[in-house]
Amino acid sequence: MHPPILETRRLHWPDEAACAGFAQGLAAKPALRNALIELQGPLGAGKTTFVRHLLRALGASGRIKSPTYAVMEPYELPGLAAWHFDFYRFDDPREWEDAGFRDVFAAPGLKLVEWAERAAGLLPVADLRMELAIRDDNQREVKLSANTAAGVALLAP
Repeated sequence: MHPPILETRRLHWPDEAACAGFAQGLAAKPALRNALIELQGPLGAGKTTFVRHLLRALGASGRIKSPTYAVMEPYELPGLAAWHFDFYRFDDPREWEDAGFRDVFAAPGLKLVEWAERAAGLLPVADLRMELAIRDDNQREVKLSANTAAGVALLAP
């Protein structure tokens, strides 16, 4: 069962600068401090690229790598703890439980999750779901769905 969608917005990113600009705006929103954001889309859609731009906008320095093999990368940002997850390699949602992520998801901070469907039924409700799609011209279409009041606040202009 999916949570109710409280608000939806669609974006068009003609290039990576548009992705970076959206990330910069999102980083300025107070509701982001304790948000859970799911990023969905096929391989190469730009999920990790978006996360890199968002973490940079939040003050991350140094290398920001994909957690595909590590599954989780933690970040201590100025005044904020953040975690980037990639469940692509999970074959069974119980791997999430076995990895001990329940405590991380219960803690305050920003959680960014790629391939959340591979931990289906075990994750808390995402405040914001981002669905990235690649167009034929290599531009991106992004559907944003707010599932909580915090998600609605993230979509506010």
